Amino acid sequence: MRARGGGWTRRNVTALLAAAVALSVPVGCSEDSPQTHGPGGTAGSGHDRDSPRKGPGASIHPDKAPKVIRLIGDGSTSDTGPQPHQPKAEPLEPGEKPPQFVVFSWDGAGQDKQKLFSHFRAVGKKYGATMTYFLSGVYLLPAEKRYLYDPPEHRRGASSIGFNDVEGIRATVGQLRGAWLDGNEIGTHFNGHFCGRRRGVGTWSAREWISEIQQAESFVENWRTNAGLEHEKPLPFDYDKELVGGRAPCLQGRKNLIRAAAKLGWRYDASSPGGLQIWPRKIHGIWDFPLQQIPVPGRAFETLSMDYNFLANKPRKEKGKRPKRSTWGRPMRDGMLAAFDRAYEGNRAPLFIGNHFESWNGGTYMRAVEDVIKKVCPRQGVRCVSFKQLADWLDAQNPRVLEKLRVLDVGTRPPGGWKGYLAAEPWRTSARETAHERTSGHHTRTAKRERE
Repeated sequence: MRARGGGWTRRNVTALLAAAVALSVPVGCSEDSPQTHGPGGTAGSGHDRDSPRKGPGASIHPDKAPKVIRLIGDGSTSDTGPQPHQPKAEPLEPGEKPPQFVVFSWDGAGQDKQKLFSHFRAVGKKYGATMTYFLSGVYLLPAEKRYLYDPPEHRRGASSIGFNDVEGIRATVGQLRGAWLDGNEIGTHFNGHFCGRRRGVGTWSAREWISEIQQAESFVENWRTNAGLEHEKPLPFDYDKELVGGRAPCLQGRKNLIRAAAKLGWRYDASSPGGLQIWPRKIHGIWDFPLQQIPVPGRAFETLSMDYNFLANKPRKEKGKRPKRSTWGRPMRDGMLAAFDRAYEGNRAPLFIGNHFESWNGGTYMRAVEDVIKKVCPRQGVRCVSFKQLADWLDAQNPRVLEKLRVLDVGTRPPGGWKGYLAAEPWRTSARETAHERTSGHHTRTAKRERE
């Protein structure tokens, strides 16, 4: 791995959804959940800044595949220049209302027989949404080459989510290639998805996380050799440059992961459980983009903004009978829309929605996510972006403006309206608490959470 903001260099590696559902414990995916084992077997300047975006390339870059500039390594990846369809990040004008950002992200992204990766790429293009796809590195490693993976704290060739086959790798690479050219982000969900207190990712040191990240990059950068697909087209990006963030399995091990991420020059981490719908901050120079507490319609608690959490919180029985499983995604859809509304009409904090390419309960949660994309992304003032694009926008803002945005609590409108609240004037929060400081203990009081 080339050094990015630190002295770390690449080692020459060529290389379940986990954590039990428990009360008052922030979680996102479970060791006991029905995980499949491997997939094979903002807008720019101008008067129209707040208008709906139509298609991922609107007002950005022309839609054409870049020419290969430089093959990398065995030709699995390549440097083709700047990524297409990237919005130009510009600071807010004085008194301007912030956009309502929504980030849809996908853990363990891979293309299998369900073809959900390709489906949601098409959905994103139709409704002007770019997304973040967190790739599990072992999805580009065939099972017969499993020994190339040397996971921290586990025997060589071990993986809680298995590996892939050649056709699954070919299909996944095709979707990764298209997703990047569409303007989406390719992040990482790391490799073996080891969870729990015994040798899980929560026990790993920063050095072990760096080894895991190096190996995830190596599997992307050597998939043609490892899978015997030397004649396939390369991925059109340099993954060493592309990879700037990820989400940890089970939302565990974040403390040392962030230390590793900072050394590697990453820009964000999306592994925090139990965050609130308030404007993000940085930790050790890394943007903290947590899964957030959002409403569960008809229940007295909130849960994390992820499909698995609504799977875990099954609808209650009515008159002794539970609703049909095909309808179980409705609380997820309605909860995410309620979360969107309280941000859109309130503090305009970005909304983070996490998902998996899984057809749990007949695909009801996938339908819920698609309904939310259809309803919110075309709305005025809304930008459905990747985590990387959100980081670009945040980094382009005046720090004082961001400080003032962080003061606003969940669903709270600025006093006197946005025009006056963000007017051009010297302003600091030195004598006031931010929303993070006032609500830092809120997530411990929530009645019920789940973990990824």
